[in-house]
Amino acid sequence: MSTKQKKSTAASEGVEFDVSKYLISSDVEIKILSIPETGDEIELQVKPIPWSKRNKIISECLKWQDGGQVDFDGDGYVKACLAQMIVKAPWGVTDERFLSSIDSRLGAALESLVPKAFGEDQAQSVDALKKG
Repeated sequence: MSTKQKKSTAASEGVEFDVSKYLISSDVEIKILSIPETGDEIELQVKPIPWSKRNKIISECLKWQDGGQVDFDGDGYVKACLAQMIVKAPWGVTDERFLSSIDSRLGAALESLVPKAFGEDQAQSVDALKKG
């Protein structure tokens, strides 16, 4: 087995890595959410969640049980993400109290803003943890 790594073409051509294209913007974005059942539209100001913060939220929502079983608190994940992401909303502060008081129509619309906790490869990793 070879441990020799292949040099990237950018590095071999003397081109510097441009990290700026991977940085999260601190700009707030305006999103318009529609609630299909009522036809209502909501204007929200949202900001993206940095990769590190998203991973921290995921870690906090994973609970190890006796015997190595892993449980994921999806409700906690969605609520924590929304609290981080929503900067301005017609209802004021987006917190646990507010999110626990809304119905499924508004909840589903808000949930569409939240990045998936696990992609295909990440879901398999969680299953591997559960089996481990």
